Amino acid sequence: MRQLLAANLSVVLLVSGCALTRGQTEIVPPDVPPLAFAEVKTAPESYTGQSVIFGGKVLGARRLKEGTRIEILELPLGASLQPTTDLSTSQGRFVALRKEFLDPATIPVGTFITVTGEITGSITLPLDETAYTYPLIHATSLRVWSEQDEEPPRIRRPIGPGPYWGPYWSPYWHPWPYYW
Repeated sequence: MRQLLAANLSVVLLVSGCALTRGQTEIVPPDVPPLAFAEVKTAPESYTGQSVIFGGKVLGARRLKEGTRIEILELPLGASLQPTTDLSTSQGRFVALRKEFLDPATIPVGTFITVTGEITGSITLPLDETAYTYPLIHATSLRVWSEQDEEPPRIRRPIGPGPYWGPYWSPYWHPWPYYW
């Protein structure tokens, strides 16, 4: 009996271990190296051709001849690759260029977005009264986060027998009599 119990327990642990490993590999594609934005920002030309995943808040989008240019305030990504909403954690800005037609109205200013693509160098654009050098990313995929995605998952209380379930703790028992 103990051997059967030990065998069942080992199978359960093996299956649960495989499930955790599988879930972790699906979060970040294996071909994308974890480059930090600060590294890329200092010398974008030295990382040309490397794949990255960055996210942030859209500051503007503009349709050009070569595609749609999206200016993004970089924000750190969470475990689900969703950008954080704390703007004070930003390390700068970057530009994502999407070659296909993308209507700028579909990604309005203030939208949180995750960009997957390749670094293609840098671009210098005016920012207020100065010139700012942005790392340039050729975007292969975009993930726009909606307000529903930002809500934390709700925890539902289980209904049914529990450790405190008894004749006086059922959902139909009340400490006062019903006189009305």
